[in-house]
Amino acid sequence: MDDRAQALEDLYRSRYASFQRGLAPIVGLEPARDVVQEAFARAFRERRKYRGEGTLEAWVWRIAFRVALGSRRGPRDLDLDAVAEVGHLREERDPELAAAIGALPPRRRLIVFLRYYADLPYRDIAEVLGISEGTVAASLAQARAALLKSLVEEEVR
Repeated sequence: MDDRAQALEDLYRSRYASFQRGLAPIVGLEPARDVVQEAFARAFRERRKYRGEGTLEAWVWRIAFRVALGSRRGPRDLDLDAVAEVGHLREERDPELAAAIGALPPRRRLIVFLRYYADLPYRDIAEVLGISEGTVAASLAQARAALLKSLVEEEVR
């Protein structure tokens, strides 16, 4: 087994649950299992295309988003707005939080999703979205402030 194949296997074993949790809001819990399987299968088949620019996990996330959205386009053509428009929280669990997250601008909502649902570090979020880590940090700070304000206002009502 080559180094990339071993790295993919290690990533699959250690982060499968995070991928499934991260993709479930996009496709549903049961289909998320299939999406994760397909994403890793594609990553394995295409592992020679990974150039080592950024982390392997971020590269697999891009593949997973394309699979989840049913897209066959290249990694630079990933429709991030389509991912951002997906509901990331089951409304029945916490309708106030779901509404507050839904009220965030799409890019900020996506960054919150990648950080808190997909459990990606700032570095990987920056890579997936093609932005700086500083922009990720600033966006998360703005999102947290907006969520706090929205939830406090909801509590006051």
